[in-house]
Amino acid sequence: MTLDLLLVFGKSFLFAFAALLPILNPAATAPIFLGLTEGASQRTRAMLARKIARNMFFLMLGSMLVGSYVLEFFGISLPIVRVGGGLIVAASAWRLLTASHSTVDSRTELAESFTPDMARRQAFYPLTFPISCGPGSIAAAITVGVSLNDERLLLSVARMGGGVLALLLIGIVLYFAFRYAQRLLRPLGEAGTLIFLRLSAFILLCLGVQIVWDGFSELLRGLLVSAGVG
Repeated sequence: MTLDLLLVFGKSFLFAFAALLPILNPAATAPIFLGLTEGASQRTRAMLARKIARNMFFLMLGSMLVGSYVLEFFGISLPIVRVGGGLIVAASAWRLLTASHSTVDSRTELAESFTPDMARRQAFYPLTFPISCGPGSIAAAITVGVSLNDERLLLSVARMGGGVLALLLIGIVLYFAFRYAQRLLRPLGEAGTLIFLRLSAFILLCLGVQIVWDGFSELLRGLLVSAGVG
């Protein structure tokens, strides 16, 4: 029996890790993190990376464990979550895409104004949600939670335990990707980093529009089905 539970635990861990890591994609969001924290000190960025990883873990954990029940309680459908979250993602990406390049003087000013207190206020919004953990990730976590749930208590605990361990490992990966993002991008140089940041912001904008479109398409299909069309 113990061996069976360990096997279920391992399979659930691999399933949750493989399902959620590509969607969260810390390597792709690390440049966005750099762009939104321009002017912050290394110590502030390290503190932010730790807080964002922790926030992401608890947000995804809550979504995986009780997300479907919360949405059902408030009568909110996943397509609505996608539309609302996609709009936030697109708005954040647009601000980053249209931001002017900082001069040396403006960087010094930013470094003085980006205080640890300001960083703490931004740790959840927008750096955790929707940049690091958006509506697509939350929807995926809810789906994973539903898939891992089982009527048999022991199996359900083993499966959820595997999912929790997967989230913890993803949180560690996210922390290191954000903590050392500047070092990872340093070989590109200043011009290359700027181009990479703009490209990442554009991809994020497209992703936000795609999330909105997916949610709108689901709502439209549901409306057509209710109307008896198709």
